Amino acid sequence: MAGPRLRAFRSRAVVRVVSLFAAIGRRLPLRVNRAIGRFLGALAFTILRSDRRKAMANVAIAFPDWTSIQRRQTIRAMFAHLGMTLAEVMWLRNLDAEMLARTTVIEGADATLQLIRDGRGVIAFTGHCGNWEWVARTVALLGMKLSALQRERDEPEMNQFILDLRTNGGIKTIDRGSATSAREMIGALRKGEMLAFLLDQNIRADSVKVPFFGKPALTPIGPAKLAIRAEVPVVCIFIARGDDGKQYVRFTDIIETKRDDDPVALTARITAEIEEQIRRVPAQWVWMHDRWRERPKWDVTP
Repeated sequence: MAGPRLRAFRSRAVVRVVSLFAAIGRRLPLRVNRAIGRFLGALAFTILRSDRRKAMANVAIAFPDWTSIQRRQTIRAMFAHLGMTLAEVMWLRNLDAEMLARTTVIEGADATLQLIRDGRGVIAFTGHCGNWEWVARTVALLGMKLSALQRERDEPEMNQFILDLRTNGGIKTIDRGSATSAREMIGALRKGEMLAFLLDQNIRADSVKVPFFGKPALTPIGPAKLAIRAEVPVVCIFIARGDDGKQYVRFTDIIETKRDDDPVALTARITAEIEEQIRRVPAQWVWMHDRWRERPKWDVTP
């Protein structure tokens, strides 16, 4: 097992390589970045056998009627998608208002924009569908003050790289493990800002089981509890890369919340929205995540 010094060295080395790629990537045309990313994704599909097997097993759970050929094609496309997503992130500092208009189609944002203009806080949910960093930057470019919750990584250099990228795009990052996270989240909502959560992974957090592709999956319930307690509207925002190379950002209908709403039902409803988006573009979700794994009982809400 690697010691602390070796892990720290690896972390610094990875960040330096990523920073170098980012410095080069943002100087290249987007189509060139994507071509490089697609190649790297194809290479990863060949090399990362364990991740490939796990992804194949998970897509079989979600789509039991698919043939093995369909599953393999989807996972191969997923690796290519993830490669392109990484390459797009390296380019992302170029995404300003003018570039957004050229590269991104936005659907259904008006109702959410009006809520923000009216000074109401909004909680937004999405998943690891498409390029989630692109969708965050899009929201910020539309004029919405955005705070995104994330778990701080063990590698401080990588944390700083992501923090700098998001700060450059006008996005505030809240560490969900910090002592001030609850105060920061409530403060953002009270100031009429948007608070964003990724809700499609099984993480160490207060969770409940809700249906996901017809099978119970542990899902964090804290965000739904917060929305109901604060009585703020909820929206899901998704992004998908189209065959034409454009990014398609879609805002769902607003969900109004009340104090007596059921947080489990709200969590299930949001999870159903995420499932629907994955069904639309199954190759643009992270299938190697162990979504249906069990956790110790103390880690789960009854």
